[in-house]
Order: sequence, then C-alpha cells, then structure tokens
Amino acid sequence: MAADDDGARAFRGASFTGADFTGANFRDCDLRQVKITDSWLVDVSLSGLVGNLVVNDVEVTAFVEGELDRRHPERVQLREKRTAEDYRAMWDRIERLWAETVARAGRLPEPALHRRVDDEWSFVETLRHLVFATDRWAGYMILDKPVPYHPLGLPQPGYTPADAAALGIDLDAHPPLAEVLEARGTRMTMVRGIVDGLTDDDLGRECPRLPAPGYPEEARSVGLCLGVVMKEECEHRRYAVRDLAALEADPGAGAAHRDAPPC
Repeated sequence: MAADDDGARAFRGASFTGADFTGANFRDCDLRQVKITDSWLVDVSLSGLVGNLVVNDVEVTAFVEGELDRRHPERVQLREKRTAEDYRAMWDRIERLWAETVARAGRLPEPALHRRVDDEWSFVETLRHLVFATDRWAGYMILDKPVPYHPLGLPQPGYTPADAAALGIDLDAHPPLAEVLEARGTRMTMVRGIVDGLTDDDLGRECPRLPAPGYPEEARSVGLCLGVVMKEECEHRRYAVRDLAALEADPGAGAAHRDAPPC
C-alpha cells in the first residue's frame, strides 16, 4: 500500500452508486469490509487474502480454501507442520515441487519466462523474489547475516530504487534465467542446511532482529521465519504453475516487454 500522504486512504468509507468500473484493476488494495450490492460481477477475478467472503448470501471462503487444498495438497502439510522433522519433510516436498516446475518451465523458450501474464510477475521474477524472501527470513532473520541480500533478489512491489540499492539490489536488473537459477540454488541450499540441522528446541528460538524497519516489535521464532519462507515457496509456485499453463498455451502471452515489478 502507498503511504497515507500518497492518498492510500482517499476512498475509506466512500460510496459508489451507478459507477462503471469495467476493466478496473485493483492491486495491493485494502478491501476489508467492502460491500457490493445490486451490481454485475461477471468475468471477475479475485486473488489475495480472502476471509469471510459472502457471495449472494453464501459464505464461500471454506469452499475456496478446500478447493485450493485439493489442488495443492502441500498447503495442508504446510499448515500441519509442528516438529523439526515436519519442517524437513515440508522442505523435501518444496524441493521436489520446484524441481518439477523448473523442468516444466525449461521446455518453454526463455523469452516466455521473462514475460508477465496478466501483469503478474514473470517466472524469472518469481524466482528472484524467492531469492529475496529467503535472504530476508532465513539469511537475515535466522542466520543473522549482516549483509544477506543477493543483488539479483527482487523485493515486493513498493520498494523504491533507493531502498533496494541500500540492500545491494538493482531493481532495473534483467538477468538471464541461468544466473537467477544459480542464485536460487544457493538460497535453497542455505535453507536445506538450516532444516537438516534443526531440532525441536530450535523452532522456538527467538530471532534477534526485526525483518525490516516498520515491522511490529514482537518476537519472531525460527519456526515462524521458516514458515514464512515455506509459505512463500508454496504460494509463489502456485502462481507460477498457473502462469506457465497460460504460456504453454501461447508462449507469446502476457506483456511484450521484459519483466519488471508489477505496478
């Protein structure tokens, strides 16, 4: 979300009657407690953190979550992990799933992997973001590395070039797939080293830092930080598989330009 002085709260409590939002795009918006009545929702796509979603007086959240679990059973395993052995088993599965996904992506021409589908991150961008997420939650938080960030990592949207440069990251970089896979491999190996040596007692150990300025001052355990890494892995793979299907149907699909962080 943009800062308040950039107008992020301009529409709080607003009411729209008879407005035409055909083709509108809402990205990174806070839509809590929004009520839509007597409106046409046809060919509408919703994604994000969904809870207590009621459609025509039917609460559909549980159905959506259940269907996602059916399609992506790793989500269930992710929620149910408790012990160090559970975390190792979860990482085993993540490694297998991503190996399959990277092999699938490799059957496409590389330019397709630099293209965005529906203005979402490209496959290469997705891998770059996972490098960044691993650096933050594993390298910085768990291993307490003073300078953990790989220059090819990609922060979430909203990072300014100056903020990224302070971490040693160039938002204008357009690396080839091979370089990104090399960086990604080192980060997956780093997590493998953490989980291989993990004990049940380690899971509760408090990490000494905040993930970044602006985060709430609260305790974050090794288990929580590993959980963030693993959730990022599972969710971004889900998005990647979705977009690979579109690219397989039409390798020229998506934006014609090379990847850039979504607006």
